[in-house]
Amino acid sequence: MRPGRRRGRTMTRGGHPGGPRGRRGRGPRTRWRDAEGGWHVEARDERFGEPVLLMLLRERSRHGYELLELLPDWVGDRRVDLGNLYRMLRALEDDGVVGSRWDDDAPGPAKRVYWLTESGQALLDRWIEALVEARARVARVLEAYEEGEGVNE
Repeated sequence: MRPGRRRGRTMTRGGHPGGPRGRRGRGPRTRWRDAEGGWHVEARDERFGEPVLLMLLRERSRHGYELLELLPDWVGDRRVDLGNLYRMLRALEDDGVVGSRWDDDAPGPAKRVYWLTESGQALLDRWIEALVEARARVARVLEAYEEGEGVNE
């Protein structure tokens, strides 16, 4: 049996069934809800798009193509995949982090508009805390490197 698994069920860091994903194997590995409904976040570079997306939606409601244009400047990619963006938005909506509606007031075809919910603001707040913690860890490693020390010294 692989470590962290018991009878085919994902285990949490504390060894309880359910896992950090909270949905038995579905969902992102960088955030999950605890039993009280609070957010736990591990800031990892490959998921940096999520807090940026939440921050952009905190400013105001936006449609997907507008987010697609803004994200590359924040996440360091020249291009963000449209399918991945919409999958992320759907997952966030499923978790109650963002809301959406069809906007057919503008000229042209109707566009889906997304906004940040109260739960989304709580998640963004936790992301920022996690990023501050990550920045401190990264700074410690960089300082040790610049001083020629090892990480454990």
